[in-house]
Amino acid sequence: MTDKIPVTVLTGYLGAGKTTLLNRILTEDHGKRYAVIVNEFGEIGIDNDLVVGADEDVFEMNNGCVCCTVRGDLIRVVAGLMKRQRPGKPAFDAIIVETTGLADPGPVAQTFFVDEDVKAKTQLDSVTALVDAKHVMARLDDSKEAREQVAFADRIILNKTDLVTEAELVEVEARLRRLNPLAPITRAERANVPLDQVLGLGGFDLGRILDINPEFANPGHGEAGHVHDEHCGHDHHDHDHAHHGHDHAHGAQSSGARGHAHEDDIKGISLSLERPMDGTKFTAWLDRLLGEQGQNILRAKGIIDVNGEDRRLVFQAVHMILEGDLQKPWGANERRWSRAVFIGRDLDEAALKAGFEACAA
Repeated sequence: MTDKIPVTVLTGYLGAGKTTLLNRILTEDHGKRYAVIVNEFGEIGIDNDLVVGADEDVFEMNNGCVCCTVRGDLIRVVAGLMKRQRPGKPAFDAIIVETTGLADPGPVAQTFFVDEDVKAKTQLDSVTALVDAKHVMARLDDSKEAREQVAFADRIILNKTDLVTEAELVEVEARLRRLNPLAPITRAERANVPLDQVLGLGGFDLGRILDINPEFANPGHGEAGHVHDEHCGHDHHDHDHAHHGHDHAHGAQSSGARGHAHEDDIKGISLSLERPMDGTKFTAWLDRLLGEQGQNILRAKGIIDVNGEDRRLVFQAVHMILEGDLQKPWGANERRWSRAVFIGRDLDEAALKAGFEACAA
């Protein structure tokens, strides 16, 4: 158990419901104390009656949470918050950083890896993206930032699901999965998601990268190869797809104009290999790949079977920042195989596959 304070980065486009979620965190009686860092306090619109006065940058709430604004540097604000922590008497249990609707979460996440003081006291827990089910398709079509926020996330909260049909939700979820095969999607209305699905996810904890399934076990609903089961939430009426006004290209990647078949510049690429890897070759390949293409690789995670090693090699990357470690041993009857997912912009799938497979022992 670490004594570092977990940090959750909350992203989402304007109108996705971040304010609603943050207001819940700051005012609900959940029995925890959170410090919420927001870009502009005024945007949140917190009722002044709930604020218990404090210094100009930090506002205390009746439920013990604090809210502060980032007017300067994130590192300075986090350092200021950590000064409130007294030994044996923590002022808060976790920090939540809200990014502006237009921000790329990458640099925010990197802060928690590169600044030694921040790294000593805090631990990046996850990046959670809120998306608005009704407008996300248009946002993804016209905004590079919206695509990056989805691609970067450890968890996606699909909000405002009450405003669209099940057929539309299925289409949205399929697109979100292509952009980011690693992040589970949680449906919500009015940001009513349980807080334990936003906080304490361990998305950046190497020891918790237990399963990366590049087969994406069951394709999304309505796509080729989808198997209906009791988890589908499928209502068995035939939806009339015509009202979407565009072709779905189910199960096939059409090369048509983006905005019709929604060919995104960002996608998740999954790689796997049944033979053991040469550890030295693999590390060299990964270092070179991140050095050359790190700007375009938003996130990567993998579990590697290293030749001659009883423990699995687990790695993750945020742009060019890589961390990897040998984690728990493979089980006696466990399938030993290597798998990795790279999420990024304009990645060459064939070259990645060839490079990955060339690391076989």
